[in-house]
Amino acid sequence: MADNEDKLFHQEMSDVVPLQRERRVPLAPGGDQRDSSLQRRREAAVAEEGMDTNILTDREVAPLDPWFVLEFKRDGVQNGVYRKLRQGRYEQEARLDMHRMTMRVARRELFEFISQCFELGLRSVLVVHGKGERKPERERSAVLKGYVDHWLRELPVVQAFHSAQPRQGGTGAVYILLRKSEQQKQKNRERLTRGRPAPDSP
Repeated sequence: MADNEDKLFHQEMSDVVPLQRERRVPLAPGGDQRDSSLQRRREAAVAEEGMDTNILTDREVAPLDPWFVLEFKRDGVQNGVYRKLRQGRYEQEARLDMHRMTMRVARRELFEFISQCFELGLRSVLVVHGKGERKPERERSAVLKGYVDHWLRELPVVQAFHSAQPRQGGTGAVYILLRKSEQQKQKNRERLTRGRPAPDSP
């Protein structure tokens, strides 16, 4: 009886083909999907660090005379507004001191300072760049001042600038007038709207 069952079983299974197993890839000790995800995040972070959103030039800029007066005004800035800026009659809402900064650090600090001031809705700020080297062979060479003069012209949010009054640094500092941010414009519109008399009812 058992022999018949065995023969019957072998006959039934004679055309069956064993399944082929997929080749297994050994994982490194402790390796799993989390490792590959971590690696991707690290690579993305490195790539993000390599993206420099700073629009200020990093090429060499000619130095200026320490006593040279910086002055710049975009089209559309009223002469009266520029005159008040030049005379230091606007309150300085923020200040950046760039003394002893290298060109690389100064480029980053100035870009971030102006960007943050604009986002906060500040209009009038002061940047102290100094009057340059005190070494005899470079006493008439204000390196950082030359960069600041060049960089401020590259920033669209900068409407005007002028060397400061003696009491606030003279030709070693600069007043900067920033464009109104959209938030500031909206606040001004709301303030003007509230101040208007209500129209007569029909």
